[in-house]
Amino acid sequence: MSPLLRSSQGIRPPHAAAATEAEVEAITALARTRGATRLAIGSGRADDDLTTARAVATRWEALGGEIVTTLTWPETAASWSRQATRFTAADPDLWIMTGSPAGWAQMTRRLLWSTSWRPARTILAAALSGRAALDLVGLANLDGITGVTESGRAWRIEHEVVTAHHVRT
Repeated sequence: MSPLLRSSQGIRPPHAAAATEAEVEAITALARTRGATRLAIGSGRADDDLTTARAVATRWEALGGEIVTTLTWPETAASWSRQATRFTAADPDLWIMTGSPAGWAQMTRRLLWSTSWRPARTILAAALSGRAALDLVGLANLDGITGVTESGRAWRIEHEVVTAHHVRT
């Protein structure tokens, strides 16, 4: 059995824009409230994904935090195994992820399948906050994952239910 999606047909919605200022602030505020000091940032390779990753890294470092690794993953790959292994190797306090739903879902399924990565130690950017993206991996597989919307509102998956989550700034 493989963690890869059976078909990528129909899972390529329009790509989201780069993160808003409110989104970047919410991501870093969530990380701070969790006591994180070391982040790993992963993203797709589209320009907006890279812009979001850089914005989060810049803000985090301005707050005195450390970026232990940044990693990009392709939209399509044979297995995403190499990227998944590298992403978890630094053992950060939290992982931050952004990208297109299809690439992120494949990467996340590989992370779940073969690494120590855990959703509860992950914050998703708005590009991945839609239900269609989350359903590619399955809510049952994402318990504890947190994300933010473009407006900076936070959400969390608990017991297969997506609920609003307060961000303390």
